[in-house]
Amino acid sequence: MFIEALIAFLLILSSALFIYALGRHAAPKHTQSENERAEYACGEKAPIQRLKINVTLYRYLIYFAIFDSSVLVLAFSALSAEGVNVPLLILYLFIMLASSLILLEGGKDQYE
Repeated sequence: MFIEALIAFLLILSSALFIYALGRHAAPKHTQSENERAEYACGEKAPIQRLKINVTLYRYLIYFAIFDSSVLVLAFSALSAEGVNVPLLILYLFIMLASSLILLEGGKDQYE
């Protein structure tokens, strides 16, 4: 069953890449003029500053990724056709707890 799914995935991926490459090759090449590349604000040329990215709240993104993915893994493993695998569920819960503790304790003294 795994081999068939892998073959199907590779066939879909290769056909999508082929269609993408064919479209990229067949599309007309467009060169942008200086006016097309200029930045406008309300119809007038204006110097627009670059977007400054603030990464001070990255920890919340990591928490969301860990807890969201762990809940999905737990839900799918609990609803599997073979039944509930208790040691695997305990392992997932332990990994989720350990990663959250590492995140909570790991960054306290970093910026002080």
